[in-house]
Amino acid sequence: MSNPLVTRSLTGSRRLLGACVTLVLAVATAPAQAQQVPQGFEADNVEAVGYSELDGRPGFKLAIREVAGRWYMYMGHLWHRGWSIVDVTDPKAPKVVKFIPGPENTWTIQMDLHGNTMITALQRISESWGGDPARPFDEGFLIWDISDPVNPKKLGQWKSGKTGTHRNGYPGGRYVHAAASGYAIVDISDPARPVEVSRMPEVTGTHGPPQVAGNLVYVPAGGDMVIGDITDVTKPKVIGRLPFGPPFKGVHTVVPIPDRKVAIVNSEAIAERCQEPLNHTSMVDVSDPAKPVLLSVFPLPVPPPGAPYTDFCDKGGRFGPHNLNQHQNHPDVEKQGDLVYVTYFNAGLRIYDISNPRLPREVGSFVPPDPVKRYGTFPADTLVTQTEDVLVDRRGYIYITDKNQGLWVLRYTGPRRSSSQ
Repeated sequence: MSNPLVTRSLTGSRRLLGACVTLVLAVATAPAQAQQVPQGFEADNVEAVGYSELDGRPGFKLAIREVAGRWYMYMGHLWHRGWSIVDVTDPKAPKVVKFIPGPENTWTIQMDLHGNTMITALQRISESWGGDPARPFDEGFLIWDISDPVNPKKLGQWKSGKTGTHRNGYPGGRYVHAAASGYAIVDISDPARPVEVSRMPEVTGTHGPPQVAGNLVYVPAGGDMVIGDITDVTKPKVIGRLPFGPPFKGVHTVVPIPDRKVAIVNSEAIAERCQEPLNHTSMVDVSDPAKPVLLSVFPLPVPPPGAPYTDFCDKGGRFGPHNLNQHQNHPDVEKQGDLVYVTYFNAGLRIYDISNPRLPREVGSFVPPDPVKRYGTFPADTLVTQTEDVLVDRRGYIYITDKNQGLWVLRYTGPRRSSSQ
């Protein structure tokens, strides 16, 4: 259809107005400009789809949702205080559409969301990560209305009374399952006045996020995987526990797969060059929640042929697991099937097939090139890639973040079994 501003006979001033309107509309509807994907990565059964420098703010924890056909990534940062919203509708051209500043001297690294509600963690930063112990910090978590996906509205805040929360679980509804040193359940039905309902006194050192599956909750707590009964949220109780450390490093993340009666469990590498107990990613039989049983340990990643190091411990920085594709309560996240996505710091992203949970095998990997700019204090020994978080949307796009790089968008290209499609 022709534009009346062009075809109608106009005065000179109207012609100028029409030209301005046309220019504004062209800019508003232009596709996002794709950034060049950095070269030098190592990939096996994984393709690099897109990349964003994130306006110079390396990303950390991730959450995603689709709204009216557009895909929005919500992201925390290690070295910057606040949250970015990234439009990933076109995975080849992710684009930062907003940065929301957070409180100073406060970690704002993690978020979880469901529907139109988002929970963002607030935590004191240790001095080694750039925190200033002499300055005030904020803590607890914030509650946001994200019905307008690019203009979140802060509704309220819960405070732990201590150092804050690290990784919280929000499966939707009334309760937030918070990692507040221990495990706390918080009622947010009135977001302006959130109320702590209960704590699980037997659980300490909760890293989180607690993962809810029906009336059970799976909590990574120090060296143990803990299974709790939350039928009565005012009196949560431990019903099962599987110790991992020692001999392993401990437990960082638990992702239950209820229909298969198993759970994926992993530790987090902390010390650089492996100067700590062995880290692990494992499969656990939870068919009897009172008696969880270790089924298998995933094979360690192997350096690519021709690598200038004999194993990843020699590469520098941290080596070992960190995060899984864990937001399983969200409809826009790929449901856990036979493929497990694990970030491994200097070994990048590793993808495993768990169709036989007693015999997990690696089927894909992606190791970004080493960064060219240092943004923060880590890795301390040498500037190498340190892949942090992973999220996979229901379209099959894989997103990973790095301590000193931008957002990578990837896609698995290897074989899939029917149960994981």
